[in-house]
Amino acid sequence: MKLRQDQLKKAVFKLLYYHGALSVAELSMYTNKSVPNITSIISGLLKDGYAVEHGLAPSTGGRRAVTYRLNKKVKAYFIAVAMDQFITRIVVYNLANEAVHPETAFSLPLQDNAAAFQQLCVAIDRYASSANIKREHIVGVGVAMPGFIDVEKGINASFLNDEHHLGLRDRLTQRLGLPVYIENDSSAIAMAELHFGAAKGMRDVMVVNMGWGIGLGMIVNGSLFRGHNGYAGEFSHIPLSHSNKLCSCGKRGCMEVDASLLVAVENAKRAIAEGTTSSLQRLFATPTKSEGDHLIDAARKGDQLAISAISDAAFMMGKGIATLIHIMNPERIVLSGRGAAIGKLLLPPVQRAINEFCIPKLVEHTTVVVSDLGYEAELLGAASLIIENSKPHQLMKTSLQKEPKAVTS
Repeated sequence: MKLRQDQLKKAVFKLLYYHGALSVAELSMYTNKSVPNITSIISGLLKDGYAVEHGLAPSTGGRRAVTYRLNKKVKAYFIAVAMDQFITRIVVYNLANEAVHPETAFSLPLQDNAAAFQQLCVAIDRYASSANIKREHIVGVGVAMPGFIDVEKGINASFLNDEHHLGLRDRLTQRLGLPVYIENDSSAIAMAELHFGAAKGMRDVMVVNMGWGIGLGMIVNGSLFRGHNGYAGEFSHIPLSHSNKLCSCGKRGCMEVDASLLVAVENAKRAIAEGTTSSLQRLFATPTKSEGDHLIDAARKGDQLAISAISDAAFMMGKGIATLIHIMNPERIVLSGRGAAIGKLLLPPVQRAINEFCIPKLVEHTTVVVSDLGYEAELLGAASLIIENSKPHQLMKTSLQKEPKAVTS
């Protein structure tokens, strides 16, 4: 019985984290548990200080219900780490999903970098210290990163491997002295879209992560779909390219060689070398940002070469999305990740490709949208790993933030 109550307590905790303020009736509906049972859980959370009243729900014609939310004054913090092949970002969230310390971003190449693991650990340690957060108040660390990741075993088969074959999750846990959870970056982004973004409330959604490569997170029947071994979603390696370029995976013909920010940057550089005039020539020579970010900024400001390079990549991505629509028949396609910063410039070439290559009957029932979460999606997804995987006693082990006493004269 205690175990079931703990599981229900965690379910309520998660719902309040993902949805914000909810009434007892809403929590009862989401959990399919009785109102008295939910009332008992909420009473316990209120007594322990983990939940607070948030006001009254909107009127439905009768008496307005009291809503509850998690108490952001509780000293419970989630360190979220979002990695791509070149840049790593870290931020710490409270129970209200608010960043309580400024995000940090730094260069951390994953390929052919023997020091990457140590560099990552040092950066997390330094960030936690700079945030002035005690170790006992950190619930866990969520790491979203590229690669073939076995979530159950905590292994990334692509990056930060250990010669003694200890899984990355366990290595990080030992080194940091904190619970650590790892997930593929595209799957983490899909989790963020499901709980906070454009996929919220939907059951069948494909979330395309446009970054240095092209990734895919799949939501099937309202849950993240990982496939048999957890490697589902290798969207960028569908053989759609007609070029003979060699992909990073060692194969030829992968969609990624024509559809990614990295390819768009290289195409823009080639055009500049051939004499095309563009603001990118100056921006690429400025080391203040990554070349991909410079490309995005230039496109948003109307640079024709940047727009053309991104449009070509987006069209090829749309061709791949047409394949997804034929196979999965999703309710929605969400364009998310780093590339979502390009905004609505992505939609016309993607939609053009879908219209050209997809059966009309399927297209008319699938919407394509650009994420509002954008570049933050991976961080939010990394934090969600902690909520999803922590035991109830880990989530609710911390003490309530004490208000400072008033100074009297």
